[in-house]
Amino acid sequence: MYLEIKNNQTVNKADIPIDSFKNIKKDLDFKKMRVVQFFVNPENGKNRLYCVFTGNESTKRLFVVSCYVENSFESITPINLALHLFEREIYENFEIKPIGHPWIKPVRKQDNYEFLKSDDMQTHEVAVGPVHAGIIESGHFRFLCNSERINHLEVQLGYQHRGAEKMLKIAPSIQLAESICGDSTIAYALTFAHAIESLSNIKVDKKSEIIRLIALELERIAIHIGDLGGIAEDIAYKIGSAVFGVTRTLVINTMQEICGNRFGKGLIKIDGVNFDIDTKIGEKILSMLDEVQKRVDKMMKAMNNNTSVLSRLEKTAIVSIKHAKEIGMVGMAARACNVKIDARKFDDENFEILTTGGGDVHSRFYIRYVEIKQSKKIIENLLEKLEGEINLERQFVNLAPNSFVTSITESWRGELAHTVITDEKGNIETYKIKDPSFNNWLGLAIANRNGQISNFPVCNKSFNLSYCGFDL
Repeated sequence: MYLEIKNNQTVNKADIPIDSFKNIKKDLDFKKMRVVQFFVNPENGKNRLYCVFTGNESTKRLFVVSCYVENSFESITPINLALHLFEREIYENFEIKPIGHPWIKPVRKQDNYEFLKSDDMQTHEVAVGPVHAGIIESGHFRFLCNSERINHLEVQLGYQHRGAEKMLKIAPSIQLAESICGDSTIAYALTFAHAIESLSNIKVDKKSEIIRLIALELERIAIHIGDLGGIAEDIAYKIGSAVFGVTRTLVINTMQEICGNRFGKGLIKIDGVNFDIDTKIGEKILSMLDEVQKRVDKMMKAMNNNTSVLSRLEKTAIVSIKHAKEIGMVGMAARACNVKIDARKFDDENFEILTTGGGDVHSRFYIRYVEIKQSKKIIENLLEKLEGEINLERQFVNLAPNSFVTSITESWRGELAHTVITDEKGNIETYKIKDPSFNNWLGLAIANRNGQISNFPVCNKSFNLSYCGFDL
């Protein structure tokens, strides 16, 4: 008993089926559904649990169902590991305990956190963070090691909990949304805008939607190139770091020419965009993309023909396809394990999901290169369709009461989901964000098992997960 919905489709809250928790658990087990959102919303003195899910891989269908829970429920994690963080978050926020959860630890709170210990006298602990050198954000990594070999890695986050979801509930704005995660400015702004526009029945003109998608793919290209440089830096391949760093600058400087900000801040507004792409800027984008592709092709060829480079990247920090599916990994990290998951499929059933195999650092390195070329083609095709005028008028935002919408965008990290629920007056009752890093931090821990601790920096960079996207 589910309600089938589309991405960015507003539905009446009363139309969402209320099933039993037992039935939801059974379906998530036997039908092997992939959960997109799983959270509790207090309604009329009761705790209503919402589950938004889809098929396991390349599908565009979304479903939503709900049930009521009291002070506890039977944990689904033992039969569907991908729910482990969702259930822990519910326990942390509402004290509704998932009975039988194998790892019921805090998600973001620091109080009474106990790291896994070992009684083996040959095992020692290595603590990294939460304060790091340079500009990295706050996060604590605790390694259990036997000599150089990592037996277990535990990641503790939550040091910069900023109350972003609460602020979006009280004072929603595009400026706040685009500031939640700085390297995903366009993705966050676009997801927020789609949700609010759907709830307000605002139609966006075709040219503005195309400009938004161009910006999203430019963001993907820029960050992927930056990460290629970061991986090169972590294996001391300095020329790769330098070339990729300079090449990334070409992309973000082009973004600045479009909207005045290298990361795209201020570009997207509710009901469209604030800045147009005219013929002149369109030609600059095409020229820039050709130059970027030429440089990236040359450096990737050099690195993939270098045995020293390959010895550091190949068969390092492997996540198997089995583990990637079990823990619910998303985005380019999942596609590097040959898992066909891409949120762009929700909006375009003909979208081609590209993957690489192996699940190692090299696969995560190479999938970025594959997606850079794919994004270039997407932008070129979008520019051919760019015509007409953008709407610069401001439309009145009036959210539909007692409504529900889930907006999903394929950010450069992966599936970014915003779910918004309104009350009877049309005010935001709940604003729930799931960043792709929420799915993928466990993947980083698994990738490091039985590896050398000296390989952790390059493994970490190959995932490049978000602290601020997690610490909401």
